Amino acid sequence: MSDTSTDRPDPGFDRHMLEALVCPQTQTTLHYDAERQELVSKPAGLAFPIRNGIPVMLIDEARELD
Repeated sequence: MSDTSTDRPDPGFDRHMLEALVCPQTQTTLHYDAERQELVSKPAGLAFPIRNGIPVMLIDEARELD
């Protein structure tokens, strides 16, 4: 019996989910930024947060890229 929460860092979210998600503004694919726990849409210039392992795909909640 192993407690995976102490064996490795939290992966954030299921990366297979990334294949099904697209940017709600541009309908383009997203890039996963593991360090910031965000899904990035370069064409839209937005980064969508991942909170508690769940991507928040609301434009109002997205961070504008610099």
